[in-house]
Amino acid sequence: MKLTSDTPPEGTVRDWLAARAQAGGTAIVFPETGENLSWTTLQDEALSFARHVTGQGAKPGDSLAIVSPNGREAVIAFYGAVAGGFRATMINLAAGRDAIAYALDHSQARFAYVHPDCATLFAEANDSGVVPLPLDGPSDAALHTVQPDDHALLMYTSGTTGRPKGVVHSHASLLAGGWTTAVAHGLGPTDRGFCILPIYHINGLCVTVMGALVSGGSLAMTSRFSASRFWQQADETEVTWFSAVPTIISHLLHGAAEPAEACKARLRFGRSASSALAVETQSAFESRFDVPIIETMGLTETAAQILSNPLPPGVRKIGSPGIAYGCEVQIQDGQGNRAPDGAEGEIVVRGPNVMLEYLRNPEATQSSFRDGWLRTGDLARMDEGGYVFVTGRLKELIIKGGENIAPREVDEALYSHPDVVEAAAFARKCNRYGETVEAAVRLKSSSSISRDDLIALCNEKLGAFKSPDTIHFMDELPKGPSGKIQRLKLADTLERS
Repeated sequence: MKLTSDTPPEGTVRDWLAARAQAGGTAIVFPETGENLSWTTLQDEALSFARHVTGQGAKPGDSLAIVSPNGREAVIAFYGAVAGGFRATMINLAAGRDAIAYALDHSQARFAYVHPDCATLFAEANDSGVVPLPLDGPSDAALHTVQPDDHALLMYTSGTTGRPKGVVHSHASLLAGGWTTAVAHGLGPTDRGFCILPIYHINGLCVTVMGALVSGGSLAMTSRFSASRFWQQADETEVTWFSAVPTIISHLLHGAAEPAEACKARLRFGRSASSALAVETQSAFESRFDVPIIETMGLTETAAQILSNPLPPGVRKIGSPGIAYGCEVQIQDGQGNRAPDGAEGEIVVRGPNVMLEYLRNPEATQSSFRDGWLRTGDLARMDEGGYVFVTGRLKELIIKGGENIAPREVDEALYSHPDVVEAAAFARKCNRYGETVEAAVRLKSSSSISRDDLIALCNEKLGAFKSPDTIHFMDELPKGPSGKIQRLKLADTLERS
């Protein structure tokens, strides 16, 4: 299987895994455990797991939930699910009990791989009776046939409606997602990426895992990002590039650890995605570490990357996520017409990396497309060179450290307390995370509940990451003529009060 810069990869993930196994070599190294996973072993163990799941009665296209942190087991389970003809359903471990329960139920998964470290979390959220299976069960069943257009991935992403939407990708769009990264960054067999982002997010999964598969390179993978160990791990595993979010880049910039000279010389670039990277942060990072940062942009719905700045010596425009690679990107007005250069409009995209649909949600699928273009909900302008400059969002998503948080999810957690009369979560600008979560509530006049009590309630329902850092008590939340709470006015209203 060969990678070209002008044609998306053909075939299936199973085909590409077989080609890498035949070529041999290292697929992934794990610096925390010292393990080295070859492509041959990865294929063997993944297909063994796929046969075991098939033998349990799983049908082609069934959702197979994967509840695991980054690591050897997660990678084998993912490849086993996809190569076996199933829909790998990546469970976001930071989503909170209710969101995990929803994903398990909505996906209609019958089986799951559950890492031992996640057994308690899975048990608490498994309201729908999903059956956990080991990686190493009996494996003599024949594999299902797989085709490029078959369902391969189901990943839940927050939306403005509050309920997560299940993004469905095919084998073809998954491979195309890795391809857009590989062609933008010139990845090849000698490159080793550093996977520090969870592969239950599209960035970690498509940029690094799929990027390595289609480029023939390898990965170093950690269970989680560690600012204090990042440079040492990068040096020991001889990585040549890494993908991160602005929060991580900021942590590294403000950390005490320094990379070895050999490590800096080996690193071709780092890439930033998931939310806007502050100009000051990017400039300071490059000045301190002498490692170029390539700002990019992607979505769950596009198997990650749609835009990227070119590698040096190409023109990088600070403050822009770059130009399109492997897909078409336009700025359109409200009627679907292409906006003139420099005019603001909505970012739309079409190409081989775009999702098939939102699972079991035809209305959302239909509303997300217009004349074959996927509407991103992001506002931007494009200059004469094709560089996109994001100016805002049509949606009300809070983007904290690259994670999409639907305000309504927080609202509903707050409304679950009987003393809460009105509630609205909103974004507050934050140097550390880009945005952080705050909320305003109106309580019953007789209530004695405290802010800490409400935050604890949100922690229980949503997990600490999605919960508000601060809750403001108000006599009345701002409303429009129809009586709808004006969420986007809250930050300014509270700042003036």
